[in-house]
Amino acid sequence: MPHAQLEMLLQRLTDQLAEALRAEPLDLRVGHRVANALVAAHVASAEALGRTVEVIQLRLVRDLDLVADDIEDRMARLLAAIATGYARALHDRTLDEQESIRRAALTARVDAERALRASEARFRHQATHDPLTGLPNRTLFAERLVAALDGTGGAGRRVGLCFLDLDRFKRVNDSYGQSIGDRALVAAARRLSRAVEPHLVARLGGDAFVVLVERSTGTGDVVAVAEAALAALSEPVVVGGHDVTVTASVGIVERRAADTSPDDLLRAAGSTLHWAKMAGGGGWALYDAERDSREQARQALSAAIPAGLERGEFYLDYQPLTSLHDGSVLGVEALVRWRHPDLGVLRPDSFIGLAEETGLIVPLGAWVLAEACREAVGWTAATGEPPYVSVNLAVRQVRRPGLLEEVRALLRRTGLPPHRLQLEITESTMMSSAEEPVRALRALADLGVRIAIDDFGTGYSNLAYLRDLPVTELKVAGEFVRGLRSPDDRANERILASLVSLAHALDLTVTAEGVETVGQAERLRAIGCDAGQGWHFGRPAPAENILARLR
Repeated sequence: MPHAQLEMLLQRLTDQLAEALRAEPLDLRVGHRVANALVAAHVASAEALGRTVEVIQLRLVRDLDLVADDIEDRMARLLAAIATGYARALHDRTLDEQESIRRAALTARVDAERALRASEARFRHQATHDPLTGLPNRTLFAERLVAALDGTGGAGRRVGLCFLDLDRFKRVNDSYGQSIGDRALVAAARRLSRAVEPHLVARLGGDAFVVLVERSTGTGDVVAVAEAALAALSEPVVVGGHDVTVTASVGIVERRAADTSPDDLLRAAGSTLHWAKMAGGGGWALYDAERDSREQARQALSAAIPAGLERGEFYLDYQPLTSLHDGSVLGVEALVRWRHPDLGVLRPDSFIGLAEETGLIVPLGAWVLAEACREAVGWTAATGEPPYVSVNLAVRQVRRPGLLEEVRALLRRTGLPPHRLQLEITESTMMSSAEEPVRALRALADLGVRIAIDDFGTGYSNLAYLRDLPVTELKVAGEFVRGLRSPDDRANERILASLVSLAHALDLTVTAEGVETVGQAERLRAIGCDAGQGWHFGRPAPAENILARLR
């Protein structure tokens, strides 16, 4: 309070006291009002009360020149009223302040609890929903799926899933940018949610969604949901001035709730989605238990390859490549076998494809190459040159940097002469190889290693292109040789004769695969084929059998 304002207040209160001292009868309430006014103006310290009493007692009567028989009594009573009022006012003010503090604390606590509940609720609009699309996320979907499988409805209750993934959505981000991609994803999520109502749609991450059909009456229900979803997504969406078109693939699984679990249902739907993707996308695939079982077995077999290599479960058999002119063994092809601890001996067609798909063909192929060179270096023949060993190289091996150095180091380590190693490469691999692998093959050929084209005739044959490649031999696919079983089949014979003639014109030798009969061998010999391979000349066998034949 400014000094002038305080002075005006004190003057007014003094006037009230003076008036009370003059008045008859004495009104002690004036003292209470003065005390209340002082406390209300925050003149509320003990010193202020003492000073007030001092001023009133010593100055007021004198200054007013009041003369009365009972003036001292009146003054004492008035001062007592002031002191009493002052104490009461302070007490009441303290209680008011305490009440205010209590109410403020209560209000603060209520506000804090309200804020906490709101925060917890937001943490839960964040823990159970996708922040981009607003759809339920994986957590909420998992809760609903568990509830659907555990809920009431009898033993015959059925549940279905549509596992949906946008096809090649990365191209949208690459073409238009992340922002447009996110907006397109939001638009797709809205369309999807509207199209399949009232079923739960959740975003599992990226461009993957899942639709839960909680009370299915059969596969047809879930197929209808999948088709509605695909139809909703098929129309282009305009985002940022761009017409963005997306398609989707859907994996469908539907079964009795009592026969499954959340993990099994999701895994089955994911596998089925993969089948839909492999079929080209833009459609749906239905779960097939037998196919799933086969693929799981393949995956388990693929996963066991590294451990099988470490435990020495793989070994090599060899099949002779025999001259059609004098019957001598020119070379042998190394064929890998797997002595599986549970499944017995497995042929290459059981696991080579898996190894190529997963990239495990690189360590497996390296082992085959090293083992073949190690075994072949000790072979001797009764007369003439020992046979060469022929090893298949997979596409990944051919395209892998360092092929030249790997083979060089292997020949140096084993001591096998380069001309006694032949590397077989499929026709499609050779025709589509980039320049770097071709340079490596040329360097190997310059080193003396033989290069052969395997299964020739099954791909896009280009003999003119072969002229510029470091190839020494063509191995004609067994499909052509099989036709030679019939004496009346002249078409295959003419094709083979043309291939042999053209190959010889390019200074290439020709080996026919799949020779199983004397008749086939004679007809191949007649058209000038150089060598044959097949059961007629010998089945794949361990190295010691080949050595016995050589001796």
